[in-house]
Amino acid sequence: MSLSPLAYADSLRVGTIDFVSPDEIRAQLDIEAPDQVALNTGEPRVFPRVNGYVLIPCDGGYLVAQVVWITIERSQYPKRQGLKDFGLIDLPYPLRKMSLTPMGVLSLNDEITRSTTSYEFHRGVEGYPTVGDPVLIPTQAQLRAIIESGKNRYVLIGHSPLAANAEVRVDPNRLFSRHLAVLGNTGSGKSCSVAGLIRWSLEEAKEQREDAGSNNNSPNARFIILDPNGEYSNTFCDIDGTQIFAVEGNDACKQLKVPFWLWNTEEWATFAKASSKTQRPVLAQALRSARDGVFDMSVLPSADMRRYLRSLLSAIQEDIGSGRPWKSPGTIRGFRDKLQVWRKGLECNNQFTDLETQIISQLDSYIDDALLNSHAGEWPQAFNRNEIKKLEKGLSKAYSIFGGKDKDGSPLSADLPRFFAADSLLRGIEANALMMNVSEHVETMAMRVRAMLADDKIKQVSEAGDSFTLDQWLNTYIGDNGDKRGPVTVIDLSLIPAEVIQIVTAVIARMTLEALQRYRKLNDGKVLPTVLVMEEAHMFIKRYSQDSDDQSASRLCTEIFEKIAREGRKFGLGLVLSSQRPSELSPTVLSQCNSFLLHRISNDKDQELVHRLVPDNMHGLMRDLPVLPARQAILMGWASELPVLVEMNKLPENQQPKSSDPDFWEVWTGKESRSVNWKAVADDWQQVNSSVEGDDSSHA
Repeated sequence: MSLSPLAYADSLRVGTIDFVSPDEIRAQLDIEAPDQVALNTGEPRVFPRVNGYVLIPCDGGYLVAQVVWITIERSQYPKRQGLKDFGLIDLPYPLRKMSLTPMGVLSLNDEITRSTTSYEFHRGVEGYPTVGDPVLIPTQAQLRAIIESGKNRYVLIGHSPLAANAEVRVDPNRLFSRHLAVLGNTGSGKSCSVAGLIRWSLEEAKEQREDAGSNNNSPNARFIILDPNGEYSNTFCDIDGTQIFAVEGNDACKQLKVPFWLWNTEEWATFAKASSKTQRPVLAQALRSARDGVFDMSVLPSADMRRYLRSLLSAIQEDIGSGRPWKSPGTIRGFRDKLQVWRKGLECNNQFTDLETQIISQLDSYIDDALLNSHAGEWPQAFNRNEIKKLEKGLSKAYSIFGGKDKDGSPLSADLPRFFAADSLLRGIEANALMMNVSEHVETMAMRVRAMLADDKIKQVSEAGDSFTLDQWLNTYIGDNGDKRGPVTVIDLSLIPAEVIQIVTAVIARMTLEALQRYRKLNDGKVLPTVLVMEEAHMFIKRYSQDSDDQSASRLCTEIFEKIAREGRKFGLGLVLSSQRPSELSPTVLSQCNSFLLHRISNDKDQELVHRLVPDNMHGLMRDLPVLPARQAILMGWASELPVLVEMNKLPENQQPKSSDPDFWEVWTGKESRSVNWKAVADDWQQVNSSVEGDDSSHA
């Protein structure tokens, strides 16, 4: 569409285009162009200004470009001025030039009246200007339109100081659905920005529910904040229904519970530091046995025989998958010894039916034949593949006859979140180690599990009675339909022992993702929008070497967040990361973040990483990162039509996370008092139940 005379008259010409490329446009400013303040239709505005905006007329309206740099060049063609009686002299002729980055098109809306002209900004450039086209300073209305254009921008987060203080609003669907990274140095305002984005979104949702006449004005939102430093404990207390969980529950917060029966095999193996060859298979078998009930090899009535057969079936499938029974004669002894141990448990009982007794006898025959054939000659021979397959088929049939209900006779998954007691897992480890004839190799793992489960701090978080069910855990931490449920859940991780903090975090994140996966499955593809907020993300989502076989808790935690970053959007799970060290974060997670809120970043490595993440040719705006003041940030990506400098709205002090800088000078000079009673700290630390009064050693 073409520009109306009214629209063209609103803009003040300041120069012309003299160079055009897809990445950069250069313009030469007119001699009359302002060099400090432009009086544009009666409104003074600083010009020229780095990172400011200019307009270039085009077929669709105006091409919007951002100023990257401004310079003065000496012209090679000097300006000549005639002097009476003295001929001609050459005078310096400076040329002011600026480099521009094309951003998008500002077009006129269809509804235009004589008194007003409205504009709408669209990202992307369909056509480039040519040399000689005029460069214009936008009016206040045009500046605001550049920043404020877009649909469904319900939530006001701040104002843009570079665009006539225009309101910066975001679409919550864009902001949270495709993951957001809030990055910046300590003290730059990250935590306040995260708290503000959550609060302002909830306030706007509540207001819209009130306008719609809803009986329940509490937003049907779910924000789960994983808080490693305890910063958010009091941030959302004024929001009805906010739940706070911590290691040590009290009147202000509830006891955090992440029961170990929620943990899957990978998490248990990391916790127990189980080796992959011997200890991990035993641990997986023990988890199956524990989740299915008490495992006891000495007593095998019908129900216990079913459990025993399930364990044998799982064990032989593990061996078949590795090919160990038929690798070579020199490596067969371990499997032959296993068969001999297994046969001892396959004893008939007078309570068995005739069919059950018959199938047990057949299994005995299968094992006898396999042992006989493998021992033909002086040296053990490799087992025959068909013999092992026959034994597997017989175990599967026997398992079904004894009441096994699992699909295709497959063993129970070791990862099902079924309740079991800690002692049953330890008994299962011992029993399965004996059954698999590897007791001497599993002893150290069992000792580690026993010692860590005895730790009081770990037990506080990981132990829960059988009355605490899976649906209760989901209702508590993800939220149900109750009117009393608040939209924010804060999980304080600050006092969780270092040995398990990353495992506990991984379990919470994984359970949230898997719960939402099953919610979608049972609700015809509809998702339950949920946002998982990870503070100090560099502590839990660390980059690691893909070539390494390291199975540490750190890598385990990172891998689950990588899965959430890749797949969470499909199931309604959004991810918000807050970190002061983006260079230490997993590249996989960062690459899946489609929106960024960048506060001050001064570290060279962090700046370099952020420059690589920028999807636009916006390196000029990125140069502001080291000098941004507190509360100012650059919003870019899917949540914003174009990268924009925004001054975040200020939160009242009582709504800010506890992340402010310590007041050294005020304490040193006595303006603020600090009393010291280390006895109280020691008693709390050691869990000593005694009332502690101030002593003479306290000082200000």
